[in-house]
Amino acid sequence: MGIFKLRKNKRFDYTPRYYKKEGDGSPFEIKRKFDEYRTTAGGQGGLKTRFNNAMDDLKGNPDRAVNRRVLFIVLILILIFLFIIDFDLSIFFR
Repeated sequence: MGIFKLRKNKRFDYTPRYYKKEGDGSPFEIKRKFDEYRTTAGGQGGLKTRFNNAMDDLKGNPDRAVNRRVLFIVLILILIFLFIIDFDLSIFFR
């Protein structure tokens, strides 16, 4: 009867009907638009490697105004967070 026999999974040999046959790339691979321009898109390595790649990407950015804007936004968000948790900033001043 086969009570204790496990059923085998069906295997399908599926090839998509329409796709561009450029190179060896898989038609199922999802590639983002700017991956070849970014060094941080790989995601290889540990936390230190990813942080170093992000810092190199930030330093390699020729537009300094964008870097200042990001820094300004981060500082504003930190101050809003400290205000929400009712942090006393007077410990830094006499």
